Amino acid sequence: MSSPKPSHHRIAGLASFAGTTIEWYDFFLYGTAAALVFNKLFFPEMDPLSGLFAAFATYAVGFIGRPLGGIVFGHFGDKVGRKSMLILTLLLMGVPTVLIGLIPTYEHIGYWAAALLVSMRFLQGMAVGGEWGGAVLMAVEHAPEGRKGFYGSLPQAGVGAGLVLSTLAMAAVSTLPEEDLLSWGWRLPFLASAVLLLVGWFIRIKVPESPDFESLKSSDRSQLTLIESSPLRVVLSQHRHAVLRIIGARMAENAWFYLTATFTLAYATGQLQLARADVLSGITAGAALSMVTIPLAGWLSDRIGQKWLYLIGLSLLALYVWPFFSLLNTRDLDQVWWAMVIALGIVFPLMYAPESLLFARQFPAAVRYSGISLSVQIAGVLGGGLAPIIATALLAKGGGEPTYVIVYLLILASLGLISAASMASDRRSTT
Repeated sequence: MSSPKPSHHRIAGLASFAGTTIEWYDFFLYGTAAALVFNKLFFPEMDPLSGLFAAFATYAVGFIGRPLGGIVFGHFGDKVGRKSMLILTLLLMGVPTVLIGLIPTYEHIGYWAAALLVSMRFLQGMAVGGEWGGAVLMAVEHAPEGRKGFYGSLPQAGVGAGLVLSTLAMAAVSTLPEEDLLSWGWRLPFLASAVLLLVGWFIRIKVPESPDFESLKSSDRSQLTLIESSPLRVVLSQHRHAVLRIIGARMAENAWFYLTATFTLAYATGQLQLARADVLSGITAGAALSMVTIPLAGWLSDRIGQKWLYLIGLSLLALYVWPFFSLLNTRDLDQVWWAMVIALGIVFPLMYAPESLLFARQFPAAVRYSGISLSVQIAGVLGGGLAPIIATALLAKGGGEPTYVIVYLLILASLGLISAASMASDRRSTT
């Protein structure tokens, strides 16, 4: 990777963190609303479990849009540049989020409401699919050697910040009387995204282009040839094994996060009959802790290696799955709170922090945006997007007991360990 100019890595790191925070606020806001109110607003004629399943199905549509966003924005990110794609994805996320807050419900326009909801969710998914690769590459490619793991973790920390903001927003409106919440209160967090959109645009427009991309354009003719061809075709023809390894490695981490942040909210409030505010408090605390532990894990990855830290995180996930659900099933609020905090604030960061640099190193700079975007977003569909639906079905099959959900996560963790262990060494040069 090219040598960045002094201080640019700090600007890029801050901008990646801020922009990612805003985009994930928008994306997570939908998931929280799906778990709490969308089944009542858009699928009121279904029984509670079927309505929840339908709400999570619309939630999954966002993940289906992510690979397409990764392909489209990855292509132009490798050919045109990282910076312009980051600004476009921010707009593509923010505008649909505001529009979701304006959609009439089933009561007013019937199932057209759900159709509009699905359309906006798909656009959100495309935005996240294109945004992640650009954000982490801007941070990693600007960062100096020996600190790339830390700076690569900063946009990852934006996920925790976005989850905190979205959860706090929904928790605030959840204190309203049920009638007010369902009539107008749920719309406020979505409409507030307009302000965040303007802030994010102002920050990102000041970031300089990636030095790796600038270097490719100016000096490396062999790499420039790859840019002038189809980056996606190069990835699939020359780096398909790297794509498969990343997909296998990331599915467990992604499923773990979304089951903890969305499915568990529905499980704890529905099956276990716990108060919404108490469960949201645990999720918020865990996400807040991750804002600290993700950069710490990024710092640690620069010392022990991103690959080793990722394997440690997957191992801890496998060990913690059963205790996690056992703590939830006690229905003791303190134990439920700690279960959430450990899941999101400790287990998750050990996998999520080293991903940026670990996955980026699997591809050369000329096709890096396309390579990591395609790999990560396919993993997002298979791991994160389908996880709440699969878990809900497994919960029903188990008669309300999470045994099958636990087995499902253990299978994904095993696949992740095998895939990550086969990845290229942390010290491999790809430029």
